[in-house]
Amino acid sequence: MKWLGSALLLLAIMAYAGWQNRINLLVWGAPRAMALMDPIRENVPTQWQQGPATRTLPPAERPPNVILILADDMGFNDLSLHNGGAADGSLMTPNIDALAHEGVVFNNGYAANAVCAPSRATILTGRYSTRFGFEFTPFPKSGATIFRWMQEINPPALASLIHTEALADLPDMLDLGMPPSEETIAEVMKRAGYYTAHIGKWHLGSRGGMRPEDQGFDDSLYMKGMLYLPEDDPNVVNAKREKSGISRMVWANARYMATFNNSQPFEPKGYLTDYYTEEAVKVIENNRNRPFFLYLAHWGIHNPLQATKEDYDALDGIEDHHLRVYAGMIRSLDRSVARITGALEENGLTDNTLIIFTSDNGGASYIALPDINKPYRGWKLTHFEGGTHVPFMAKWPAKIAPGTEFDDPIHHIDLFHTIAGAGGASIPQDRKLDGVDLLPHITGQATNPPHKTLFWREGYQQTVLHEGWKLIRTDRPANKRWLFHLATDPTEQENLAMTQKDRVAKLEGLLDAHNLEQVEPAWPSVVENPILVDKHGGQAYVEGDEYIYWPN
Repeated sequence: MKWLGSALLLLAIMAYAGWQNRINLLVWGAPRAMALMDPIRENVPTQWQQGPATRTLPPAERPPNVILILADDMGFNDLSLHNGGAADGSLMTPNIDALAHEGVVFNNGYAANAVCAPSRATILTGRYSTRFGFEFTPFPKSGATIFRWMQEINPPALASLIHTEALADLPDMLDLGMPPSEETIAEVMKRAGYYTAHIGKWHLGSRGGMRPEDQGFDDSLYMKGMLYLPEDDPNVVNAKREKSGISRMVWANARYMATFNNSQPFEPKGYLTDYYTEEAVKVIENNRNRPFFLYLAHWGIHNPLQATKEDYDALDGIEDHHLRVYAGMIRSLDRSVARITGALEENGLTDNTLIIFTSDNGGASYIALPDINKPYRGWKLTHFEGGTHVPFMAKWPAKIAPGTEFDDPIHHIDLFHTIAGAGGASIPQDRKLDGVDLLPHITGQATNPPHKTLFWREGYQQTVLHEGWKLIRTDRPANKRWLFHLATDPTEQENLAMTQKDRVAKLEGLLDAHNLEQVEPAWPSVVENPILVDKHGGQAYVEGDEYIYWPN
């Protein structure tokens, strides 16, 4: 029986080793297990709807085309427009910059939230997403599990807080999203006679009437996986952050796949940003003889960090590997804009097409790269300017004078009204909408600022911007308040909360009144993740560093 004791000891050692390496096993094994259980077909050509073969009206005499390009996790400093050069200062983004030079740049453009999905819900509805319970970002349960395991293996100075009971009851990620009762800009434009197309990320629910095809889009090329190319593809260069829980969550769930109009999943064709771009060009060409609304929701530059080898090789002056991969991803986004504007020019649609470019939130701390939100403090997931003050511009040669700069604060809530106004579409009258049509303000027809007050809310992290004064309040750190006068301190260097208590009370009153108009979250917060304000995720916390918890 001696062999039995040895076998049991060996099994115990293997089990212990497996438990100690459970995160690596999950990240390595989950995609492979999913590939076996749910294999992905080879690429299937898309069949975008075809508009009329000939034009009944010249482009200048018909309603304008509208293209909304939404980047993911793009920091303010990720464009050469704002700082003369992105990445290490050497990366130029001439094609994205040209949208601003040839149209309008919103110097104080704000995302609806500091995280992706609530921003997207707000963009498509023109309403603060908390009006319909879309307060937290849908994410897989495995994400919270990875956070917990990483802390057990290597306890950090600031720990994530996992709400285990709420996590146990959390519905499947595919069932979390935007209620079908909400009316989207796609539905509004479709009623106005537009062809509507969605390409890329959705993140607003996948079942129960929440898909793009159910929410007003005639066609949808839907991001089903999270890889830009397979990890072992010879044309990809990968960069991983092994100590980041969010990065590991993404790699554990990452696959390379798409669906078209809710088809069976299939492989995209080439690098994801380029693939989406080529499909967008097909939409333009197929519908050049009728007005269309195209929502191009790029995955770039969200992690996993993956660049094409060609883009990586073109940036050999950047020494840091992760920064070079990240810069290559930005380069592909800039190339995307060039292809879109080129397709419009080739089809005679440039003058009467409104192009809007923005990001869903600021750059992420967990990719551990400095300066991506420069000159602003903070990151994605925080309400500091780095999390919400994003690239924001628009071009429409028929209406917007080139070189226009707009300094008043504007917000994602305004996109719904602006797009509908451009297309002459009717605004829903049966619900509270929060935005304004920006075009009269851009062109000087309206001289008053678009907004007196703007709000952000995700759980207990709540923020108001009122007449140049910004208040951030949170329960973690306990009862913490930051007050900044952005008119004189746009980079949030001086917290005036202790010396301006009357102003804090006034702004808190505005927040409280706003909260009374919102509804309870449609699903609970399950994790609270600490974010250092002035350090990225690869830097250690030391006593005295400012931080804030992201509740989700």
